[in-house]
Amino acid sequence: MGQGAPVVISLRYHVISIASVFLALAVGVVLGSTTLSDRLLSGLSGQRDQLATQVSDLQASQSGLNARLNEADRFAAATGPLTVRGQLTGRSIVLISTADANTADRQALTSLLGSAGATVTGQVQLTDAFADPDRADQLRDLVTRLIPAGAQLPLASDPGTLAGGLFGDLLLLNKANNAPQATSDELAAALSGLATGGFIVQPTTPVRQAQLAVVLTGGEQSGTDAADRAAILARFATQLQRGGSGAVLAGAAGSANGLGAIGVVRADPSSSSVLSTVDDADSSYGRIATVLALREQAGGKAGSYGTAGNATSPAPLALG
Repeated sequence: MGQGAPVVISLRYHVISIASVFLALAVGVVLGSTTLSDRLLSGLSGQRDQLATQVSDLQASQSGLNARLNEADRFAAATGPLTVRGQLTGRSIVLISTADANTADRQALTSLLGSAGATVTGQVQLTDAFADPDRADQLRDLVTRLIPAGAQLPLASDPGTLAGGLFGDLLLLNKANNAPQATSDELAAALSGLATGGFIVQPTTPVRQAQLAVVLTGGEQSGTDAADRAAILARFATQLQRGGSGAVLAGAAGSANGLGAIGVVRADPSSSSVLSTVDDADSSYGRIATVLALREQAGGKAGSYGTAGNATSPAPLALG
């Protein structure tokens, strides 16, 4: 037994030594992590303050740009009637608006058309069902039944083109002789039929034929059927342009995107070469561009105008 005592002491010594090592390591880790955490938190706090300053600077810059934009729009609204004066003297125009077109934009555009010397012969408001792909067959069948006697629809199967052909025959004067393509009774009956079918709102005042047309729409379409809706409206406006002396498709911000009617038109050279488009008609300067684009259409030219990346210029630069 006396000989085994040193061994016991030696084992205890080693156990205590190892425990001390682990304790020291634990204390070191805790102290080290605390120091690291303090440094990390200090660094993150500095980055947070820097980002907060950048956000504040960007917000201030945006506020300044918005203020300048609002001032420019107010200036355009004040000078718009003078800018467009006489541009459409003697011209007659029918205004067609989609379900998502803003009422205030429509009223402001109507007023500006009057300042340009144009006569607005009537307004037709399309319903949401007009561009609904689920109602396409119904619209197609109705259009074929409402076409005036002697008129011929385009050789197409899509409802947008067919409806554009019907509206062109009903609402626009023949570009060859400036004469109506449908009688007043045929026009009234067709509009009534479209209203009964739920595709337009029944006009509260009589609508007469015109030389030119404006299709006023909202921004980018939304929903799972957005692309189909945009395509129907784009084809409708394009075909309408071919029915008279010209047409302009004017939309709000976003309308020139991929899911906007104007975006669809601009992506198709066969449409953009004949139909003028304005992608910022929700602004005073955009409505001025719409009036000038109508003047350009009357001269047989077309262009893509507005502030979107696929516009060629803010407005027509030269009129003939």
